[in-house]
Amino acid sequence: MKKIIFLFPFLVLVSCYNAEHNCKDFKTGKFKFEYEVNGVKKTTLFERKDDIEIETFEGKTDTATVRWVSDCEYILQKKHPKNMAEEKAISMKILTTSKDSYTFEFGMVGSEEKQRGKVYKVD
Repeated sequence: MKKIIFLFPFLVLVSCYNAEHNCKDFKTGKFKFEYEVNGVKKTTLFERKDDIEIETFEGKTDTATVRWVSDCEYILQKKHPKNMAEEKAISMKILTTSKDSYTFEFGMVGSEEKQRGKVYKVD
């Protein structure tokens, strides 16, 4: 019984915490995704217009279709893949949102391996 009483305040705090999920705010707009590869900071800029995403990375622009599965999940599919790896669709899931950013999880469709990142709205 003492264990239950001890855990109760913790459970109340955890159950009251709701991550913000205003995913609709990020269906369209201009965004920036920064990440690190081998100690080097990389930046991808992209614009999403509901069902299309235009991405610019290291001076190269690419286009992908966006298929929304739910308000917070979508599938990206490159329109003009250059190799077999680019033919694979990418599953994107928005986990939390704030006023001008969202944290997301992504990976190849059908793969259990996922990565996380943070995107910032720039417009």
